[in-house]
Amino acid sequence: MTTEDSHLVGQAIDALLSPRHLHCADEILSRPSPVPKSPGVYAWYFDEVPLPLSTEKFHQWRGYNLLYVGISPCKRTPPSTRTLRFRMRDHFAGNAEGSTLRKTLGCLLGDTLNIKLRCVGGGKRQTFTNPGERELDKWMRQHARVTWAVMESPWLAEERLLMRVPLPLNLQGKDNGGPRRLPRLLRVSANLERPNEDDGHH
Repeated sequence: MTTEDSHLVGQAIDALLSPRHLHCADEILSRPSPVPKSPGVYAWYFDEVPLPLSTEKFHQWRGYNLLYVGISPCKRTPPSTRTLRFRMRDHFAGNAEGSTLRKTLGCLLGDTLNIKLRCVGGGKRQTFTNPGERELDKWMRQHARVTWAVMESPWLAEERLLMRVPLPLNLQGKDNGGPRRLPRLLRVSANLERPNEDDGHH
C-alpha cells in the first residue's frame, strides 16, 4: 500500500467510525438519492442487536452498533460496474439472494419476525419469500442505518476495518470478534446445517 493509499484508507475509516450522519432507509431510497454512483466502502449500524449478538460489545456511535461493513465494487477482475447507490438499495429493499447482509439478518431474526429462508426459482435461489422480505424491510427501516466513504479501491479500507473492529455480520475472513458459533447458528436457521462441521469462521 502506498503512502497516498494509506492516507485515503485512514480518512475513509475515520469517516465510517465517526460519521457526520447515519442514513435511514427512507433517505437511501428517496429520489434523488443522497448516495453517489461511485465506488466506496460502507458501514451498517443498528440500534437493536439481534440474538445471539446482544451480549457482545461493538463499536458504537450515538446509540448505534457497528455490525457490518461492505464494499462496492468487489475486488475482482474484470472490475464490476456496481456502485454504492446500487448496493445501498440492494441491502435496504432487495432480497436475501442478492444481499448477504439481508440473509444473515433474516436468519438471526427468523423467530422474531416469523420468517424463514426458502428455496425459490426451482431451488436455485434462496429468499425469505416476498412476505418475509417485506417484514425484513420493515425491521431494517426501524433499526438499521448506514454511512459510506467514496474511494477507488474500497477493499483496502474494508481489510483494515476487519482487522481493527469486531464485525460479527461479516462472516468471511478473520475471527473478527463475533460469537464463534454464529456461522453454525446461521446454517441451522437457514436449514443449511451440515453434519460433522466445526464452528469456526468461514
